[in-house]
Amino acid sequence: MRMVDLIEKKRDGKELSKAEIDFIISGYTKGEIPDYQMSALAMAIFFQDMKPEERANLTMAMVESGDRIDLSAIEGIKVDKHSTGGVGDTTTLVLAPLVAALGVPVAKMSGRGLGHTGGTIDKLESVPGFHVEIDNQQFNELVNKNKVAVVGQSGNLTPADKKLYALRDVTGTVNSITLIASSIMSKKIASGADAIVLDVKTGSGAFMKDLEHARELAQAMVDIGNNVGRKTMAVISDMSQPLGFAVGNALEVREAIDTLRGEGPKDLEELCLALGSYMVYLGGKADSPESARAQLEEVIRNGKALETFKTFLSAQGGDTSIVDDPSKLPQAKYTFEVEAATAGHVSAIQADRIGTAAMLLGAGRATKESTIDLAVGVMLRKKIGDSVKQGESLVTIFSNREDVKEVKDIITDAYKIVSEAVEAPPLIYDEVRVK
Repeated sequence: MRMVDLIEKKRDGKELSKAEIDFIISGYTKGEIPDYQMSALAMAIFFQDMKPEERANLTMAMVESGDRIDLSAIEGIKVDKHSTGGVGDTTTLVLAPLVAALGVPVAKMSGRGLGHTGGTIDKLESVPGFHVEIDNQQFNELVNKNKVAVVGQSGNLTPADKKLYALRDVTGTVNSITLIASSIMSKKIASGADAIVLDVKTGSGAFMKDLEHARELAQAMVDIGNNVGRKTMAVISDMSQPLGFAVGNALEVREAIDTLRGEGPKDLEELCLALGSYMVYLGGKADSPESARAQLEEVIRNGKALETFKTFLSAQGGDTSIVDDPSKLPQAKYTFEVEAATAGHVSAIQADRIGTAAMLLGAGRATKESTIDLAVGVMLRKKIGDSVKQGESLVTIFSNREDVKEVKDIITDAYKIVSEAVEAPPLIYDEVRVK
């Protein structure tokens, strides 16, 4: 086989076979196929796309390019959740103990986030003593015992995807549904999950800004998952404004605790119930998503979800007293209010601008070398559809420095206030199952 022939084949809109895709990914991972040829193929895929079988084969070739996590020692159907990212996306902190409370094993491997706020691990490390440095045997034992554990990503997972992702970033081929879907799904499959629930975001704070492309991505990922033997479903949810109220690591932990207690923001609770229902259903603990939801609501009401969260924290060295006394979480020195310049109704919030404001405070990483301040962030006081009086607080800033003018300006610009009443956007637009 010659790479140039395969580039021409895809350029002309023809389908690549499994053997050809394996040849490409293996050769590229080993350095036998140069970046310039892989760039040409990526551009050919960008314009000609791939059929469902090609997408599945591409995904599995990337899975096979590196290590695979073996979760076979964990009893039951292991269900994973993946979000395509957003602002104030606290769902994993709620979902992991919530779903585990019903006996579905949640063996979560998470990273440290770049961008607006930290990843799931950074947020959990707001809890004094909590750590993710546990070996595979201990990880499996914790999940078997408590049905939930979180560990940092380790090993050489999907090296082909890492190389290809970096290449796409500098060749104008990031926005390919095929390449996005295979990238996401390769990591989920290599991580060992039996079933996968996807939260595909759409709106100003999401990668997929419009609903049509979000649906297309969701369907592509669901098809890939089911084509390679993983039960996969997707929810398309709104990210035209931050989810919940909190954006910042310790602030989001506190909000997750409130939600597990049944006292959190209604949009965060609703999304967690929707995603959790599919996780419990795919995990074989309910005969329908509807009955799964009823069970989830019950473990929130009876306190079992919150107790599972405490057990999870304790098992990984965390101080569980923060659940009943959140003031033990990292606290910022200063708070500032961003006040409304006019009265009216909030008609829009640029979620990505709110995220940028949180990152400038130190809640997120601009680069891998950046140090996160776990205490800082922002708390929204008004969301789309809410009425507001002149001088009333739109957002509270939590900061460890006194100069927050730039942050205030960004938040002020992110809010649009109009005179007429406005309806809040829907939280969930659609669900996608295998065709």
